[in-house]
Amino acid sequence: MQSSLVPERPLVISPTLAATIGLDEAVMLHVLSELMAHRPLREKNRLRWLALDNADLCKAFPFWAFIDIKRVQNSLQELGLVLLEPDDARSDSCWYAINQIKDSEEPATRSTREQMPTGAPPTLRPRQPPSAAPDPSAAGPQGASYIAPGWQPEEAWLQHCRQHNIPDEFALGLVPGFISYWRDRRQARFSWGNAFYKHVLREWRQEQNRRGLSELETAMSAEWWPSDDALGILERSGINASFVEDAVPEFVLYWRERGVSNGAWNTRFIEHVRRQWSKFTATMDHDTQPRRIEADWQPNSSCFDVLRLAEIDEDFARSKVSEFVLYWRDTNQAQASWNTRFLQYIKFQWARQLTSARQWGQTDAHDQSASGKNPQGLAAAYQRLTDRSWAE
Repeated sequence: MQSSLVPERPLVISPTLAATIGLDEAVMLHVLSELMAHRPLREKNRLRWLALDNADLCKAFPFWAFIDIKRVQNSLQELGLVLLEPDDARSDSCWYAINQIKDSEEPATRSTREQMPTGAPPTLRPRQPPSAAPDPSAAGPQGASYIAPGWQPEEAWLQHCRQHNIPDEFALGLVPGFISYWRDRRQARFSWGNAFYKHVLREWRQEQNRRGLSELETAMSAEWWPSDDALGILERSGINASFVEDAVPEFVLYWRERGVSNGAWNTRFIEHVRRQWSKFTATMDHDTQPRRIEADWQPNSSCFDVLRLAEIDEDFARSKVSEFVLYWRDTNQAQASWNTRFLQYIKFQWARQLTSARQWGQTDAHDQSASGKNPQGLAAAYQRLTDRSWAE
């Protein structure tokens, strides 16, 4: 009786095949062979081809995400077990073929295959490229083999490289490293020529990128000027044009003295100007440079907000501005923050006024008595009027 936990036909995977090419690859290869046994195919180049779109793949492999399906599919392609061709009729569909040439079978062979258990994988014989001889390495299960110490790419694979304008010297120069890498990993492959071909393509693209960057690298010249694109980017960032122009000589001098070659001077200039502009604007917002007070100086609104919190009358503070400016212009001193100094001055004057208001009667009588009888009273009054401790 079939269990409800197994509602459909299970997958039967060959342990030998899974150990040779990987479990995921063996699962996909088996499912593709099952689909080819139950769907219409087309014959081409002695191979059987099956059309599958993305929806078919997701339905055939519900236990994988689509990205995992593509990953296993690419692995089978690299192993040379599965071939793909685009479907001209549909953009999301491809033709799949197991890379096993369909040979004519004898009746005895067919009868033997009929006796094989259901789901057993066929014996795979990967197709070799034209005029390619088998690698002289020890053959492993299912035709896969380890790379030999003296392995060399066949002429057919070098011809494929030439089609991409890759010189033979470049391709052959990668052979020792390629052999050493795969012998250390001790992995079997069905087609070392195909793996080498892809390795050469990847290395050639990286080499082209390196050459392109080195050709663009130039030394900084005394006549260098940022491009219009760089100036436009800085202008759209809200940076003053005069500030940008003033930054060019310093930038040129800095890199000329270091003798560095670079291929992206405009990018470096944009980064430099943005950093300097940030420092400049921060300095303007929080200026710490001591300066002499201006004749028309006025405290900013933040001062009056602070005084209001301290319950100091704003009109009283404004009435003291002229006296404050006059005093400090006469002393000819420089201060980093006149607003802070003004707050100290107003707080001192406000506290002094409150004290004088509370003690006005007593202080006035004492001063009158002291002025007629004791000279020290006059000295105390003069000290109060000339007190400048708030300015220290």
